[in-house]
Amino acid sequence: MMVTLGEHLEGVREDLASLILKICEICDIISDGIAYRMGRAETRNIFEEFQTTLDIWADNLFIEELARTGLVRTIFSEEQQSPVRTSDGGVFNVAIDPVDGSSNIRSNNLVASIISIYENELPTKGRDQVASMYILYGPVTSMVYTVGEGVHELLRTKEGFILSRENMELPEPGELYGFGGLRKDWPPKIKAYIERLEAEGLKLRYGGSLVGDFNQILHYGGIYGYPTLTGSPEGKLRLIFESNPVAYIVEQAGGSSSNGEGSILDIEPESLTQRTPTYLGNKALVRRLEEDLEGSEE
Repeated sequence: MMVTLGEHLEGVREDLASLILKICEICDIISDGIAYRMGRAETRNIFEEFQTTLDIWADNLFIEELARTGLVRTIFSEEQQSPVRTSDGGVFNVAIDPVDGSSNIRSNNLVASIISIYENELPTKGRDQVASMYILYGPVTSMVYTVGEGVHELLRTKEGFILSRENMELPEPGELYGFGGLRKDWPPKIKAYIERLEAEGLKLRYGGSLVGDFNQILHYGGIYGYPTLTGSPEGKLRLIFESNPVAYIVEQAGGSSSNGEGSILDIEPESLTQRTPTYLGNKALVRRLEEDLEGSEE
């Protein structure tokens, strides 16, 4: 029996369900508009990275459409220099990465939108999220979400987003690994850990999009990581915009998240731009990584 997103959200509080539905409407528009916005802009985001035309368009679309709902108090976007206040009467604060992996656009590889929803003011711990979700613009546009009661995947069809998998859990023991950064810049203990994974038969899958790479871990099991690098002691991923929302999903799917010492969701952020080493995957693999890194500087 076909289950629509609206039907799947019937047990979720009304305001939160309405916001999730609106976000999916926005991502419908983005999915249809990617082909027309594949160039690079001459502007930079708050992390001093060059933006694509897709980054700017999708960011503006999110802000305009979320503001119209009246549900969102403040929008925190990776593409904005400062938070965008939209409604003093809004219930939620929303953090967005409008286009994760936008450097992949040039070669027509995977990109996504990442959204996390809070009632608390930001910055705050990832454990304070009331929902997180990502929309992956792949061969089929898919949406994975959690409201703290399991992880669910829906596929975009002519009838809207339709339930594909409910209460997802990472397969055991895990088949894949994907680690970012150049191998020459990895700390020795990370290199040794990867060599052990390869010796055990785990296969490398890495495409340069956090969501695209993690989505494979969600379906096949394994571990994704973006570690400390030579010259980048905090790694690359942004705690608020990338690591926290996906960490919430992986923990709800029976896996673990870690910065090398403990759960990413327990990190007390010091700023909106904070970065963190990020490891996401099956509990046993993440636990072994933490043990290997214990007492070291990674």
